[in-house]
Amino acid sequence: MSAELNEAQKQLLAEKCFAHVATVGADGSPQVTPVWVEFDGTHVVFNTEKKRAKVRNLEREPRVSLSVMDPANPYRYVEIRGRVVAITAEGGQESIDRLAQKYIGKEYPWNQPGDVRMVVRVLPEKVLGLG
Repeated sequence: MSAELNEAQKQLLAEKCFAHVATVGADGSPQVTPVWVEFDGTHVVFNTEKKRAKVRNLEREPRVSLSVMDPANPYRYVEIRGRVVAITAEGGQESIDRLAQKYIGKEYPWNQPGDVRMVVRVLPEKVLGLG
């Protein structure tokens, strides 16, 4: 069952706020990583490199939690718990370039030879927060 984000929560995701993505490792331990995010109207979307631990974790266990905090007001935040509904390389480079434009004002400059960018789509199931 999906959950809706309110307008303030959608606005926070539209801003240059980092999200911390929590996944579950193979041994059951948590793994948390900061990522750039966007909201496509249904899914919270982030991008990562195929070789990262979070990709392996999410392919095995699709439950995920994201926490996004306003750096100007840490009491304004949203936590989104949900499930990954897609992990794909299709559109991966375009996605990271779009996010880089949002966060650093230019195309993504840190790709290395052989990198495969992955688009991760999260369907929110529970949304909490303040502000």
